[in-house]
Amino acid sequence: MWFGIRDRSRPEGNTPLKLPEPLDTVGPGLASIKVDETIGDLGVGLAEASAIALEEVCGALPEGGERRPGQEAMTRRVAETINSGSHLMVRAGTGTGKSLAYLIPAILSGKSTVVATATKALQDQLARKDLPFLTKHLSPFIGRSFSFSVLKGRANYICRQRLSELAVSDGSGDQQQLDGLAEIADANELATIVEWAESTDTGDRSDLPMEPSPSTWAAVSVGSQECPGANRCPSGEECFAEQARTKAAFSDVVVTNLHLYGIDVAAEGALLPEHEVAILDEAHKTEDILARAVGFELRSGRFLALVRRAGAILSRSTAVTDVAALAGKMDDALGLHLGERLVPSDSAELRSVLQLAETRLAVLHTEIMAVPKDGAGNVSARRARALKSLESLAGDVSSALDLDAGTIPGHKVAWTEGSVNQPSLQVAPVEVATVLDQRLWKERTVILTSATVPSNLPIRLGLESHDHSFEDVGSPFDFANQALLYCATTMPDPREENFLTACHNEIEHLTRAAGGRTLALFTSRRALDAAVEALRDRLPCRILHQNDLPLPLLMAEFAADETSCLFGTKGLWHGIDVPGPSLSLVVIDRIPFPRPDDPLLSARRDLVGQQEAFRQIDLPLAATELAQGAGRLIRSTTDRGMVAVLDRRLATSKAYRWDLLEALPGMPRTGDRQEALDFLARLFD
Repeated sequence: MWFGIRDRSRPEGNTPLKLPEPLDTVGPGLASIKVDETIGDLGVGLAEASAIALEEVCGALPEGGERRPGQEAMTRRVAETINSGSHLMVRAGTGTGKSLAYLIPAILSGKSTVVATATKALQDQLARKDLPFLTKHLSPFIGRSFSFSVLKGRANYICRQRLSELAVSDGSGDQQQLDGLAEIADANELATIVEWAESTDTGDRSDLPMEPSPSTWAAVSVGSQECPGANRCPSGEECFAEQARTKAAFSDVVVTNLHLYGIDVAAEGALLPEHEVAILDEAHKTEDILARAVGFELRSGRFLALVRRAGAILSRSTAVTDVAALAGKMDDALGLHLGERLVPSDSAELRSVLQLAETRLAVLHTEIMAVPKDGAGNVSARRARALKSLESLAGDVSSALDLDAGTIPGHKVAWTEGSVNQPSLQVAPVEVATVLDQRLWKERTVILTSATVPSNLPIRLGLESHDHSFEDVGSPFDFANQALLYCATTMPDPREENFLTACHNEIEHLTRAAGGRTLALFTSRRALDAAVEALRDRLPCRILHQNDLPLPLLMAEFAADETSCLFGTKGLWHGIDVPGPSLSLVVIDRIPFPRPDDPLLSARRDLVGQQEAFRQIDLPLAATELAQGAGRLIRSTTDRGMVAVLDRRLATSKAYRWDLLEALPGMPRTGDRQEALDFLARLFD
C-alpha cells in the first residue's frame, strides 16, 4: 500500500448525511392513496412520500428493485430542498440511480420542473426510458398522471417553411433556390426527409430514420439566429419548434440541454417555459457550457450563410458580393491569432475586418429593407430570415469591437480556436456567477447533481451566497472489494523526456497482464497517436483508436471483443459505459491538468489572481476529470478491475495529492507494479 490512509470526510462546513433506516413495509391500501391525501390525511411529508414511491417503482425495475441507500437518501434530500425552496448540490456516484432520485420528488411536489443535461445520451435516457417508466409505474401508485416533454434548440426541428419553399417551382420547372442551401444538399437525403416530414409528429431530427449530412439538414432547418419567429413566418402556425414549445409550456417535466438552459438564463426566460424547479444533471460541466451559451461565436461561415439567404431575394447585388468577401478576410485575420486570447480591437487586422463588416452589413441591411414585404412567392419569409440573420451577426460584430481586456466579474473574454482553414472567434464571460446570481438562484429551486462535483463549484457558480447545501450520497458499488488504484511510482516525471517511452512500456506490461480488456485514456492527441503507433505491433491484442469508427460502433466493437483495447483522448473520459470484463483496466497517462495556455481559463486565472489560480481553477478541474476517467471502470455490482495512473505525482506530490485522491472512489491503493500485475492476473485466473 502507499501513502497511508486519510479521512475521506466532506469539505469543512458540510454536515455528513445520515442515511435513513430501511423503510417500513408499505401498509395495505397505501398504494392506492393519492399523493395529496398521503401527505395531508396521513401526515406524510414530501420526503417520506417520495421515499415510499421510490421503493414502489424500484420494485418494478428489471433487476428486481435492489435497495440503494444512496438513491433513497438523495430522494429525501431533493424532496426536502424542494419543500424549503433552497438549493442542493448532490454528488451521486455511478450506479446511484440519480435520475429516479430527483424525478420522483419533483413529480410528487406538483411543481413545474425543467431537467437540463450536458449530453444527448442522458437526455435520451430521461425521455425514452426513465420518464416513460415512471408514467407506467409511478402514476398508478400516486393516483394521478403527469406529463413530460423534450425541448431542444430550434435548429433540431425541421422547418415547414423551408419544406414549402423546396416544393415551389419558378415557372420554368426548375426548383427555386432555397437560400443557396438546396444546391449543396444531398438529393436522396432531401427526398427521405420530405417523405418523413409528412408523417412525423415531432419534426425532431433525432427521430429521422437516417442521419443527414450537415449541409442537407441546413437546407430544411433554421437556427435561432435566422428564424424571425412564428408571428412573422407564413408557416408559423404549423411550426414544429413552436409546437414543441407549446407542449413544453403545459408539461409537468421538461427535458432539455444545459446549453439551451444557459441561453434561456441569459435571455431572462425567453426560451423555456416558466418553472419552479430546475435540475441540472452532469453539473460538473455547468460552468463551461453556460459560459459558452451566454457568449457568441464569429466565423466566416456566418457571413457565407447570410450571403446565401440574402442572395435568394437580391439579384446581382454588390452588397451581397461585398459581404461574401468578408468571409475570407475574417479567416485570414483570425488565423493570425489561432489559439490566442485577444482583444479584437487591439489587432489591427481583425479590427479592420470587423469595422469593414459593420459598414458592409449596414449597406446590405438597407438593400434587404428595400425588398417589398409582400413580394411574390416566399419572398416575405426569406426576407424576414435574412434580416434576422443579418441583425444577429451585426450585433455580435459590434459586441466584439467593444470588448476590452478587463477581468472584472461579468466581463467577456475573446479567443480564437479551430484550424487555420476554419478559425473562429469565441466570446464568453470570464465567469458565470454574476448572471446566475441575477437570473437563476433568486428565481427558483435548483438541484445540481453529478457523479463528480468539484469542491469549489458553489463558488464558481455564485451559489455560496445563497441558501444551499451539499451532500455526498456515495456509490452503490463496493470499490474497496471491486477495484484497485495503482499509481506507477517508479515512472519518470511526466515532464521528463523519457516519460513517453516508459509510458508505453508500462501500458504493455499492464495490458498483457489484463489480457487486453483495457481503456487507455490520454491527455493529448499527440500522446494517443504515439501510444497506438508504438503498441499496435507489440501487443497480441487488438488496439482500437478512437477515430477508427463512429463512437456507437466503436463502443460496440470494444464491448464485443473482450480482449480488445481502446485508446482515446478526452472524448472517451466521459459517458463511456461498458460493464463486464471487456473493460477491466483503465489506464490514465497523466493527471489531466488543464492547458496553461487555455484562453478562457487564463482569463479566469487572472480574475482570481495567479497566487490562487492553481487551487481555485486548475486543481478542481484536474480532480474532476481524473474522477471522470476513473469512473469508466466499475459500472455494475459485479465488475472488478484496476485504475492505473502513470503519473507518479498522484502519490508523491504533498501539495495536491489528497485533493485528487478525495475526488476518487475509496479504492485500495498500491504503488508496486508487481502487486498490480498480480491483481490483474487474478481477475481472470
